[in-house]
Amino acid sequence: MQYTGSKYIGEYVDGRMEGKAEYILPTETRYVGEMKDGMFHGEGTLYFPSGSQYDAIWEKGLVVKGTYTFEDGLQYEGKHWHYCDGYDRRFYTEICHGLKPTGISQLSNMDPPRKIPKGSYDCGDGFYNPITRIVKDYKGRFLRNADDDEHEWIVRTCRKGW
Repeated sequence: MQYTGSKYIGEYVDGRMEGKAEYILPTETRYVGEMKDGMFHGEGTLYFPSGSQYDAIWEKGLVVKGTYTFEDGLQYEGKHWHYCDGYDRRFYTEICHGLKPTGISQLSNMDPPRKIPKGSYDCGDGFYNPITRIVKDYKGRFLRNADDDEHEWIVRTCRKGW
C-alpha cells in the first residue's frame, strides 16, 4: 500500500484484507465497512472529501445496491430524478427552505455561491480549467483530466468565473 499511497486499518485473514476495516485512498476518500479477499464485500460506505457519501452493499468489489447522499443531505435517486433539470429548477436548499424573494436569485446550492477563479468553471466537485482540461478540488488538489464529453458538458452547463 505504500506504493499506491493508500492506507488500510483492519483485519487480515491469510495475509489478505478481510473483516471490518477502513481503507483510505490517496484522494482522502475513505471506505468504512466489510472486506473479503482484499475487496469491498458486504455493507460499506465511501466517504468523499467533499462531505458526500455512498452507502452500498458490495459483492467482490462491485456495488450490488447503493445510495449516494450529497454533502447537504440530498439523496440521488436513479429513477424519477428531477433535481435541477427542466422539470424542477430549484436547488436542494430552495426545496428545503423555500425560494428567495423576487429579484434575489440563488446561483448554486451554496448561498452565497462559491467564488470561481477567472476563466474556470465550478463543476460540482471542484474547479475546471478549460485550457488545461484539469479538474482540481476546491482546495486546489488534482482530481482528474476531463475527456471530451465532460469538457463539453462543463462548458455548456456549469457556472463560469468571469
